Amino acid sequence: MSVKKVHGRPWAGAALAALLWGPLALSAAPLQTPAQRVEAAARQWLAEQATLKGLVAPQFELSLVERGSTPAAPCAQAVAVEAVETRYLSRMRFAATCPGSAGWQREWIVRAEVSALVVVAAAPVQANRAMAEADLAQERRTLADMADALPSADAAVGQASTRALRTGQVVSPRWLVQPLLLKRGDSVSIVARNGAIEVQVPGEAMEPGRRGQVVRVRNAGTGKVIRARVIEAGLVEPESMVRSMDDQSRD
Repeated sequence: MSVKKVHGRPWAGAALAALLWGPLALSAAPLQTPAQRVEAAARQWLAEQATLKGLVAPQFELSLVERGSTPAAPCAQAVAVEAVETRYLSRMRFAATCPGSAGWQREWIVRAEVSALVVVAAAPVQANRAMAEADLAQERRTLADMADALPSADAAVGQASTRALRTGQVVSPRWLVQPLLLKRGDSVSIVARNGAIEVQVPGEAMEPGRRGQVVRVRNAGTGKVIRARVIEAGLVEPESMVRSMDDQSRD
């Protein structure tokens, strides 16, 4: 087993390699050893994924471990490299193949440490509260998953986090939801519109709700409980009216 530690360098080098070499079969790469070809393929894959995720200024540090008791022999022909398992950045598998009658196939374990400029909480943020631009900052962080971070604060402004955030904590897109506009027991106005006619009656929210959600609301005048869509804080619309307008728009 052989181990190779490769220190980080900017992703631009890997992106340039992707342009020059094409897919992971690095037949034209001016590299000599199989390990170097595996490293280049892993960097290329990481650069492509970082671009797809929109990461800002990503950087990579790689550790390569060749599986087997002896190092792979030099290959007289171009070594083709294939990504076998890339689910976890901390343990990816790449296979290298040397063609020909005297060829071989070997696997490398590639451990990647990926960092990028991502959105973090600039101050403590309460759960289910709409976030403003002042609540957010952009800092470099090491990522366990390239999909589990926001490259820009634009996607978080106006959204709420389902969990409280401490200062400096990475804002995960998995936690973002519309802010909670109603709490159980809140007073609401139930608005019903029909053309230019609008009627509003007071009511009480029977459960919490976010914008666009349908919740149970009690009509304060009749005591009847209806289902209504949350329009904004303190304002709901009967679900029957929403369905009627949808039907009319389809017609």
